[in-house]
Order: sequence, then C-alpha cells, then structure tokens
Amino acid sequence: MRIGNFKETYASDEAVFQTPTVRFWICVLFLALLIFPFLANDYQLYMANLVGVAIVGAVSLNILTGFAGQISLGHAAFIGIGAYTAAIIATRLDWPFLLCLPMSGLSAAFFGIIVGGPSMRMKGLYLCIATLAAQVIFEFTFVHWESMTGGIRGLNLPPPKVFGISVDNEFKFYFITLAVVMIIVTVARNMFRNRVGRAFIAIRDRDISAEIMGINLFQYKMYAFGVSSFFAGIAGCLWVNFMRTVTPEHFPLMESVRYLAMIIVGGLGSILGAIYGAIFMTLVPEILKNTLGLIAHQFPTAMSYLFPMQEVVFGLLIVMFLVFEPHGLAEIWRRVKDYFRLWPFQH
Repeated sequence: MRIGNFKETYASDEAVFQTPTVRFWICVLFLALLIFPFLANDYQLYMANLVGVAIVGAVSLNILTGFAGQISLGHAAFIGIGAYTAAIIATRLDWPFLLCLPMSGLSAAFFGIIVGGPSMRMKGLYLCIATLAAQVIFEFTFVHWESMTGGIRGLNLPPPKVFGISVDNEFKFYFITLAVVMIIVTVARNMFRNRVGRAFIAIRDRDISAEIMGINLFQYKMYAFGVSSFFAGIAGCLWVNFMRTVTPEHFPLMESVRYLAMIIVGGLGSILGAIYGAIFMTLVPEILKNTLGLIAHQFPTAMSYLFPMQEVVFGLLIVMFLVFEPHGLAEIWRRVKDYFRLWPFQH
C-alpha cells in the first residue's frame, strides 16, 4: 500500500508511470494485447480494429476540445480528409502505407489550421457553428468533386503493404492498429508535460489570463487545431486502409457528434478518458444489438418492439453518464484506484 507520495527528483515527479505496481500492470496489459489476436475470432478482431481507429480519433478531438477548450463539430470531416488523401495517393500514386499515414495527417492538419483561423475571434457556440460549417463544406466537396473523390461511388483500395507484406485480413491489420494507437497515445500523453500542452490547458481554463502571462493565443490555438487534425487524418488513413473503401456517407455530421460523445462520456481533458469513451461508444451498441438478437431468438415476435429500443437504451446510458458522472468514465476509474490505494482504511 502506498502511504506517501514523496518525490526525490524532478524526473520521478514527471514520470507517467510512477510506481512499480503501475508499471507491472502496464506490462500485463501490453502482453494481453499482443496475445489477444491469437485467441480472438475474425469478428472480435474486426471490432478491435474499429476500437483502435476510434481511440485515435477520440484522442485527437480531446486534444482540441478537452485540453485546448476549442469546440468542434467538424471532426468527422478531418478524418474524412485523411481517409480520402490516403485513398487517392494509394490508388493513383501507388505510395506505400507507411508514407500514406503521415501524408494523410499533414493533409488534414493543413485544412484544420485553415478552419481554426477564425478561432482567434470566435469561441464557444460561435466556434462550434464555424466548425459545423466546415463539416458541411467538406461533405459537399466529398460528394461533388467526383474527379478526385469518386463522388457518391467513392474509392476502393487494394490491401495495404508494409515492408512488402500484404495486410489483407483483420489479424494482420490488428498489429498495425495497435502500433499506431500506442504511438498516438504516447505522444498525446507526453504533449501535456511540456510547454505546448500546458499552454493549451491555460487557454482552456482562462484565455485572457493566459494571454497576460505571455501565451500567444492565436499561435497555440492554431497548434491545437493542427495537432488535432493531424491525428484525425491518421485515424482516417487507418480506417480507409482497414475498410478498403471510402464514400461520403462514412463521414456525416452524426459521426462528428459521435466523437464528441466519446470524449464527454470518457472524460474531457483526459487521454485515458478518450480511450474509455472510444471503447464505450464502439462496443456498447454492438453488445446491445447482440443481446437483443439473443432475446429475439427466444421471442421472435418481440423483435419488432425491441429492435428500436437499442438506440433508446444507448441514449439513456449517455444521459445517465452526463447526469450522474459528468466527468466521465476516467473519473470513475480514478475513484476506484483511490479506494484500493487506501484499502482497507477508510481515510
């Protein structure tokens, strides 16, 4: 049991994993993730890959909204830009997957910075409307720029290749997804231990005070939009190479709302919260659908009433989180850790 929280060096105070116990469980988790694909079936691997893509997308939005305080309703559009960029350069330029990843991120970051330009003069609901307008504009572009995007038919991709190996099934792609998720989460977690990340938090909490302290608001807001969009482009590249097809229907406004719900349910301003929210918003609808399928198997006539209820139940779960735990799943996990850290004592 930990009785004190004493640090003897700055390095120990800044450590991400501060105790041997935490480091041990992180190693256990890493080993479990490596063993998982050898024990899982195709459906489970498919869902694991979707969760990984959702984690990258949720972490990217949490950087912008949770840490920098800039509300965005156009996140799906930036993921779509990354997806279309990867599809175009893979099919027309025949670039390898490892080059598509950074190029997709850079493409999304470029447009993210353009969209973030008005953030110096707008914030709150006004910025939300501006990003909503960007979502509508990019959706229109995806549909009508047929010579580049394929229009409503979209684009189809061949299986990606990594070091000459064709990644043509869920098992192989799982390791790519795992590697990208680990890199993105590590970079995002360490970002808030340096000057840029702390500037984001200062702008979120008190932008006027941050400016008085010498923080260039416009510059760091552009950083936030650029970094968030870059990671969103990476998520889009992962998604399109996994699904091997992309159409405008994959990135509607509701997808932006879904990512916003991920970081709210998981916990704003928390990398761990973004991970929990992505897992929750991806797996819970599937669990509800499978559960209702089992009930319908026993009571076939009840399916006409139960099938519409899965959306209602899912919505109620989100509302319950907002009402009873506004700080999200990350706060629940923090309280559980605090309880066992002091157990069996009460205080």
